[in-house]
Amino acid sequence: MIIAVDGPTASGKGTIAKGLALHFGLPHLDTGLLYRAVGRQVQLNGGDPDQSVDALAATGFAESLLADPELRSEETGGLASRVSIHPAVREALYERQRRFAMQPGGAVLDGRDIGTVIAPEAEVKLFVTASVEARARRRYLEMRDLGRAVTQAEIEDDLRRRDRRDTTRATAPLTAAADARVIDTSSLDRHEAFASALAAVEEALDRSPPA
Repeated sequence: MIIAVDGPTASGKGTIAKGLALHFGLPHLDTGLLYRAVGRQVQLNGGDPDQSVDALAATGFAESLLADPELRSEETGGLASRVSIHPAVREALYERQRRFAMQPGGAVLDGRDIGTVIAPEAEVKLFVTASVEARARRRYLEMRDLGRAVTQAEIEDDLRRRDRRDTTRATAPLTAAADARVIDTSSLDRHEAFASALAAVEEALDRSPPA
C-alpha cells in the first residue's frame, strides 16, 4: 500500500505522514528533505540555487547531509523551494523517490508531487493544507523553540513566496491530485489532524476494490 501525502510547507503533512507510517507499519520518506539537502549542498558549494547547473551538481550530496540540523532552518527551506523549480533536479531525484515508493509492502511519502508525479497509482492520496497565517504561526513557534531569531511576519512572507514558486513552476507544480482527499488543518491541532487523516485513509481503503 502506498500512501501519498502532499501539501504546502508547514501544513502538517509531515507529522501526519509519520503518524500514518507508524500506524500502518510502513517506511516513511520526507521527500522535501531531499530538496532541502540539495539546497544546502548548493550553499556549501558556494553555488547559486537559481542556476540549474549548480543545483543539479548538488543532487549528488552525501547521505550524511540528511542528518544536518540546518536542513530544518527557514533559510534552507527557501533554498529547497528555489532548487526544486529546475526540471533537471526533479528528474535526478525522481528515481530515488520512485524506488522508495515501490518497495515491497508499500510506503508513506510526503511532499508536493507524490500523488501527481512520483506515485500516481497510490492507493491513498491526501492533500494537507492550511491557511498561510496558521502555517506561519506553527513555523514561528517551531523556530522559536529552536532558538532561531525570526518573526512571524517574515515567515508569512517567505511562505507566500514559496507557495507562488511551488504552484506556478512548469514542472510538477504543487497541486492536489484529482482523486486526493483534501484535509484543511488550519483549525486542527496535531491530534485532530492525524485523526482526520487516518479516517480518510481508512475510508479510501474501504472503498478500494479487493486485490
